[in-house]
Amino acid sequence: MTSFDDIVDELQSKITEETIDAYGQAGYDRWRNPPHRGKPEKTNYQGESTGGCGDTIWIFLHIEDDRVVDAGFGTDGCGSSTISASMAAELAAGKTCDEAAEITGEMVLNGLGKLPDEDQHCAWLAATALHEALGDYYNKTAKQVHKEG
Repeated sequence: MTSFDDIVDELQSKITEETIDAYGQAGYDRWRNPPHRGKPEKTNYQGESTGGCGDTIWIFLHIEDDRVVDAGFGTDGCGSSTISASMAAELAAGKTCDEAAEITGEMVLNGLGKLPDEDQHCAWLAATALHEALGDYYNKTAKQVHKEG
């Protein structure tokens, strides 16, 4: 008779295998330990985007001197939302705001290497959240310049 622990181990092994098949090894590794998860301590700008699937991604930015010093993310969505948001934050970190504004869903998808077809919209959802965070920066900076000018 098969023990409960053996059944659980077999099930976990099958889930791991299917996830690696769907996301690739790099996507699986990112899902298990997503870089940039959470809100950086010095966050001063943020954006969010909700997809038709119901997932929401938040991108948090720490910007100084027109450069993304640090980036983080949060999501209430699936694994594809998690790894897409993680990649968007990673791509933005260290870039000027104008460079970060050029990050597209295609770039997020390419950075991941692989997403299931039905989840590829998550890459665009993450890029949109990043653009919203940059819009927060541009709006607040423009208002500050307007007040000073």
